[in-house]
Amino acid sequence: MSDTSQQRAAIRLHDADNVIVATRRLESGTDLGETVTLEPVPSGHKVATAAIAPGEPVIKYGQVIGVASRSIEPGQHVHLSNVSMLESNASHDFAVDGSPTPLLPAERRRTFEGYVRENGLVGTRNYIGIITSVNCSATVSRAIANHYKTVGFGGRTNIDGVVALTHGTGCAIPTDTEGYLYLRRVLNGYARNPNFAAVLLIGLGCETNQISHLVDAYELQDVPRLRTMTIQQVGGTRKTIEEGIRIIDGMLDEIDAIKRQTVPLSGLKLALQCGGSDGYSGITANPALGYASDLVVKHGGTAVLSETPEIYGAEHLLTRRAATPEVAGKLMGRIDWWRDYTARNGAELNNNPSHGNKEGGLTTILEKSLGAVAKGGSMPLQAVYEYAEIIDTPGFVFMDTPGYDPVAVTGQVAGGCNMIVFTTGRGSVSGFKPAPCIKVATNNALYERMSEDMDLNCGGIIDGSDSIPEAGERIFELIIAVASGQKSLSETFDYGDNEFVPWQLGAVT
Repeated sequence: MSDTSQQRAAIRLHDADNVIVATRRLESGTDLGETVTLEPVPSGHKVATAAIAPGEPVIKYGQVIGVASRSIEPGQHVHLSNVSMLESNASHDFAVDGSPTPLLPAERRRTFEGYVRENGLVGTRNYIGIITSVNCSATVSRAIANHYKTVGFGGRTNIDGVVALTHGTGCAIPTDTEGYLYLRRVLNGYARNPNFAAVLLIGLGCETNQISHLVDAYELQDVPRLRTMTIQQVGGTRKTIEEGIRIIDGMLDEIDAIKRQTVPLSGLKLALQCGGSDGYSGITANPALGYASDLVVKHGGTAVLSETPEIYGAEHLLTRRAATPEVAGKLMGRIDWWRDYTARNGAELNNNPSHGNKEGGLTTILEKSLGAVAKGGSMPLQAVYEYAEIIDTPGFVFMDTPGYDPVAVTGQVAGGCNMIVFTTGRGSVSGFKPAPCIKVATNNALYERMSEDMDLNCGGIIDGSDSIPEAGERIFELIIAVASGQKSLSETFDYGDNEFVPWQLGAVT
């Protein structure tokens, strides 16, 4: 982007585009060099640079994001009133650009300070988890966790907290359904997440999702410092709370004695997320996170992209990068599953973008997906996982999840992610205990307005005072610092107790 004031008012992203993106609110009659606005255009929204006839494609990022639903003149605001969604029909090349991940030489790879667990996995935090098998044990579990918020840990300084992971299911759910499978995968994955030094699994006793069956099916007997109990067996609510506190108290000295040690970046599994996206997300924070994701992978770590409905229309960019045709085929299989899933539930994939996304300048899911996939950087796609499966392949990988952020992150953390970077243009504020979450703003106005929630700002990319590589390097360095113990802002304010949301789908009986 040039330094002239006219061109700073809007950004052209690709030579083939017939729209440009406003860098600030533009009044009618603003001279943009290649066109003059015919009407006011909000910040982050699109302006046509050429006439687009009804049915002709609207092009951004060099890709089709929709078709004109009526004639669009140069200088017109391009958005919901004159653009329609179309079924994605991009051609899919398999494993064209896939190649071995370009790892840096071992002596040049970065390290961080982490907690090495007995199974060799590495935690970035030292939490105690209370996991509920059913909604009926949620109250008890929260009461135990709240006890430690009140009384603390008796001067022990190496324990990050006690987290109660509660949810709204676990009973009245058929055991042969996807919903039941996903719930059990999530509970198994959280019990094994290396950010937990110990886990207390609490049930009611009569639920469908029996703790003993879960422990046997996933061999959770091997998880160090995992304890189980049911309210009915212990003798009621008060007794269960007291017993839970007694069990945790008995492990505090051992947990506090676990210390950080220097470990290779291969111990890092990074969840890549965006939420509350706007028209700048795909221009600033997402590509900057993609740059940082590439660095994580080159240094031996794992970066996990997710949210299948938010790669729809951009999946062809990932299939090209697949390490093998089988990996690409598995990704397309999940896209096909989502077409069927939305159809049988009377919905469509373009139900996304959300209201806030549209207010921020995003018009169709194709446009949103092209910006969202930028978080995944440029590394080869090594594997595709179903929801909440344990991630055991290093490098850049994909997990099939909904686009709803709490559900998506829950799946990633269940898969083993021990860090999250979350970009936002509208202002998402979630924390995700036990995984620390770094928030990255896409624009200056958001960063200034919500400075207590945003860890880092990529808004300077819009006006040319920053660049994607520079911002990406800052994100990478902050990832290492937070993984090594520096608190993110959500941790500073102790947010993140309520974002555990397993994917619920299927009949409730």
